[in-house]
Amino acid sequence: MDSQIDPEYQQHKILIVDDNLYTLRLVQHTLEQFDYKVVTATSGEEALELITKVGLPHLAIVDFHMPPGMSGFEFCRTIHQFCDLPVVMLTAVNDEETVIEGLEKYAEDYIVKPFSPGELGARVQRVLRRIGDFAYTLEPITQVDQRLMVDFPKRQVIINGEAVSLTPTETKLLYILMRSAGRTVTTDFILRRLWPLEPAYEDRLHVHMHRLRRKIEDKSLPPYIVSERGTGYTFQAIQ
Repeated sequence: MDSQIDPEYQQHKILIVDDNLYTLRLVQHTLEQFDYKVVTATSGEEALELITKVGLPHLAIVDFHMPPGMSGFEFCRTIHQFCDLPVVMLTAVNDEETVIEGLEKYAEDYIVKPFSPGELGARVQRVLRRIGDFAYTLEPITQVDQRLMVDFPKRQVIINGEAVSLTPTETKLLYILMRSAGRTVTTDFILRRLWPLEPAYEDRLHVHMHRLRRKIEDKSLPPYIVSERGTGYTFQAIQ
């Protein structure tokens, strides 16, 4: 089975969140056969705590019902306050309303149990290919360079050892740009990822971009975020 995976996506870190231990182990075994690095949690709360300890994954596979704690959608709402983590919902819930809500608001894909291991692996790879790789090593604190580090779960940057708070929108915006560091991210893509369910215009993005740049950049140094006129923005580390 591992021969089917694109080598580019091997060793990506996948988080599985499911309160059913049998399903958890089955999904873990399936993804490890595809040579993904897997971490697991039996609740949304445990998953959020795990992220603060080991860093963000490249993708999360999330169940919908996980009593007595937060649901899969609640987990997605929480984590999307500070990042644009791609999510694949894997659940037995298949009523049309829930599927539509999941795809419109929270997830890149929605798979109904029982699942085919081959299909799961293919869908995960498809999402990773579409969303793109995170350009930096995903650790509890992501280091950009000697000057700048980012703590996504705590919604802050650390500049020369000093913590600076970010708003949820600024944090998510920084994640989107850093995920594609060195490549231009179009304005349209950023708008759709930041505000998927409401009208959003460039002026709104410009305000948040300006505030983010004021917090992380130093006018005496080359900028981290470069505007590509008429196209979008590129994140580049100071060399």
